[in-house]
Amino acid sequence: MKVLIVEDELRLRENLVASFKDAGFATEAAESGEDGLFLAEEYPVDIAVVDIGLPGMSGLEMISALREKGNALPVIVLTARDSWQDKVEGLSTGADDYMAKPFQFEELLARCNALLRRTAGYASPTIKFADIELDTMAQSVTKSGKSIELTAYEYKVIEYLFLNPKKVVSKTELTEHIYEQDFDRDSNVLEVFVGRLRKKIDPNQSLKIIQTLRGQGYRLNPDYLD
Repeated sequence: MKVLIVEDELRLRENLVASFKDAGFATEAAESGEDGLFLAEEYPVDIAVVDIGLPGMSGLEMISALREKGNALPVIVLTARDSWQDKVEGLSTGADDYMAKPFQFEELLARCNALLRRTAGYASPTIKFADIELDTMAQSVTKSGKSIELTAYEYKVIEYLFLNPKKVVSKTELTEHIYEQDFDRDSNVLEVFVGRLRKKIDPNQSLKIIQTLRGQGYRLNPDYLD
């Protein structure tokens, strides 16, 4: 999954980028509301963390501009102010959640994961599909209760598919959501990830959990959808 971080304080922005990368996210970052709005509109991101007190276009103005254009990107706002009026203003503008500074990154990460799950229609951090269970908090995958060892990118692939269970995901979309913007992306590498993932979660291909639609991309087998 890819997170957009819009924060004008350099040290905090760099710390957030590093922490989200360590947590398995691809990242985009901006120091102003104008740049954040551009990135949110032009690049595929799954969630945004936006500081209210930005120079020029404020964080609230950025969120308001997104919502006016029909962009439903999940947004968590950050602010040094902690009055209930500020919280109401942020949520009324279109933010989905609110955190006051200073904060613990672990709580921010948990809120981001919860918001991503809710956006995808899941209430629990554990998502089950056929006999595969994905734990978005632990970033782990099990099959019939047995742990499956995945690389970071293999996990990113299966997580994105699980969070978009009824969607045909093109190779371009999948690539853009699991890689950094300036990463040297190769569709053949993605095919290798998917191939290895299939062997690990369905070695006999008896379930055919991940399907390839020629010329369109990948999807989870609709036979297992509710």
